[in-house]
Amino acid sequence: MNRLVEIRSQESLCRERAALDFERRVFWLTQAQEWEQRALDEIAYHFRECNVAYMELARS
Repeated sequence: MNRLVEIRSQESLCRERAALDFERRVFWLTQAQEWEQRALDEIAYHFRECNVAYMELARS
């Protein structure tokens, strides 16, 4: 989950830059959305892994 913290930090940084850099605001917001999607992917991956581990334990 440390990776998730890093990803969310990058997303936050991009949103801060969007607020401060009017000329490149669209670019920074797009970057933030990409980081947000990475975070969602990371969360989904984590839950898939947990479910696989749980299923393996249940079979034992």
